[in-house]
Amino acid sequence: MNGTRVLVLNSGSSSVKYQLIDMHGGDRLAVGLVERIGEETSRLKHMPAGGGSREWSGPVADHDAALKAVAAELAGDGLGLDSPELAAIGHRVVHGGRRFTEPTVVDDAVLAEIERLIPVAPLHNPANLTGIRTARQLRPDLPQVAVFDTAFHTTMPESAARYAIDVETADAHRVRRYGFHGTSHAYVSRETARLLGRAPEEVNVIVLHLGNGASASAVRGGRCVDTSMGLTPLEGLVMGTRSGDMDPAVIFHLMRVGEMSADEIDTLLNKRSGLTGLCGDNDMREIRRRVDAGDERARLAFDIYIHRLKKYIGAYSAVLGRVDAVAFTAGVGENSAPVREAAVAGLEGFGLAVDGELNAVRGDGARLISPADARVAVAVVPTDEEMEIATQTYALVNDSGNLT
Repeated sequence: MNGTRVLVLNSGSSSVKYQLIDMHGGDRLAVGLVERIGEETSRLKHMPAGGGSREWSGPVADHDAALKAVAAELAGDGLGLDSPELAAIGHRVVHGGRRFTEPTVVDDAVLAEIERLIPVAPLHNPANLTGIRTARQLRPDLPQVAVFDTAFHTTMPESAARYAIDVETADAHRVRRYGFHGTSHAYVSRETARLLGRAPEEVNVIVLHLGNGASASAVRGGRCVDTSMGLTPLEGLVMGTRSGDMDPAVIFHLMRVGEMSADEIDTLLNKRSGLTGLCGDNDMREIRRRVDAGDERARLAFDIYIHRLKKYIGAYSAVLGRVDAVAFTAGVGENSAPVREAAVAGLEGFGLAVDGELNAVRGDGARLISPADARVAVAVVPTDEEMEIATQTYALVNDSGNLT
């Protein structure tokens, strides 16, 4: 294989995000987004490395049309999909079940298995499949690689991955804890070790991926041993619109007493809960503004969010036994100093503290925000899921044994 470029595609239900990355130097040659696919007001924004971003609006009927539009934009910059420099296309796939524990070159059997997993990822896997199928049509000769959100978490022991329900029922319906945001947790845990000047195999890290979706993981020596999301991305931390951990009997109560249907409860817990359900906002910046203005609903939402974070930091400290670092990442984790400060406050007994001045500094790179003499490092590590997907894809296709 001579090419050094990887096109990363993240196909959502109504959008396609993409990045073209040169793996020789790690440069982004182009970044873009097609959104509102299937509507008359679809929009494409394309940003080549040299500047001169382009944006247009108009109907984009489906993912096939979206990817063809992306290909045309890339070709306009001399970066077309027919370029001999393109080594592979890497696809984000949300759910890989237990079978896919690492990046995988896509063939018909792999597609069939991803499709078989649709019942446990009904919002994500169908869109991921559409992106892969369209890309295969555009470049049938090129390796298409699936990188799974769940793969990093397949190292969890059964004691962490199993729910305490009847084993036969669980196995028959593939009910277990899979975890998500795996590419982010893998990247951030490795970058945290690099920030500390140590090998990933030597470091125990608690990663807090805090965006609109949020998850925590306990990473021992580079391997995930526990994570907060479960069968679906609903379990765990309080999120922008998702409830996170909750007594499952609440569902039965709402069915019996509230006379709500399964679909109504699904919508409630995934789209009308979390910060939105508590205070009507899911933007942490707006919530903090309201807190500072004395808004009690916003204060309660913030306090519940932080309380859940603290519980997971404490739990994962116990799971790991020794913690070398706690790393904050994603939109909220990277940008909200109040969240970081509040999450660590009162945990001095765990060796955790933040330096107020360091925490207040905004920056683009990975950095420590804990005092120099802290027993446990507290870090802000910007995530880069696209680079992680590209790195895994490029490593796989460079190993010719995986393509035979």
